[in-house]
Amino acid sequence: MTDAVTLRAGDAALTIDPVEGGRFASLVVDGHELLVTEGYGPIEWGCYPMAPFAGRIRDGRFTFHGQDYQLEINMPPNAIHGTVFTRPWEVMAQTAGRADLATDLGPAWPFRGRVTQTVVLRHDGLDAFLALEADDPMPAWFGWHPWFRREVSGVNAELEFTAEEMYERGPDDLPTGHLVPPSPRPWDNAFVGVRAPIRLTWPGVLSLELSSTAGVWVAYDERPYAICLEPQTAPPDAVNLSTVDVPIGEPGHPLTMTMAWRWSST
Repeated sequence: MTDAVTLRAGDAALTIDPVEGGRFASLVVDGHELLVTEGYGPIEWGCYPMAPFAGRIRDGRFTFHGQDYQLEINMPPNAIHGTVFTRPWEVMAQTAGRADLATDLGPAWPFRGRVTQTVVLRHDGLDAFLALEADDPMPAWFGWHPWFRREVSGVNAELEFTAEEMYERGPDDLPTGHLVPPSPRPWDNAFVGVRAPIRLTWPGVLSLELSSTAGVWVAYDERPYAICLEPQTAPPDAVNLSTVDVPIGEPGHPLTMTMAWRWSST
């Protein structure tokens, strides 16, 4: 079993737990914990990579290249957040401010492949890189799922988030594939045309800006204790949406994305 890795830079300390899905288990900035550090099961805490799919797949079913597939249902009635957030990761390299980790997609995914994650901690933020290397052709979209504390040091967060459109939610709460104007909060929605950076501010404590190369952001703020802002390369259930061009992983052609967080005192 690999011990947790702690990166340090200035007044920031980031703990990554390889055993718990390669997730950010804790992020302390200037003495303030920004992440939810525990939860019921693996889904509702920390910040973890989602691959080889992000969000839910309706009933865990999809068709690819004319063949039907049935995935494990890990949030009935759907499959959710891929396979690597519950798999052990290997620490490939580590320095004081950087960690490189990797894992395979495991037996719960019908195609072979590998995911690598690189995280670099800075005194004013972090940079993260995610890559999926396919051994078999496969549909693949991925991202990160951070659970930020709504309250930090007794102060409630204020969210600045502006998007051009969001995916309409059907009666089963999954995207229909149609884009519509953003609705009022609270949200559990996938957005496109998001204006960067997204900003989460705890007034008088800290301001956090988020950006990514991914074209979709899921904003989830229906929990009283947390706000989730998830960059993804495609919306939930993308493989079943006729309006979405699902990225295809091919051997020798990795799929990649990046995420950046920047913080400052307020």
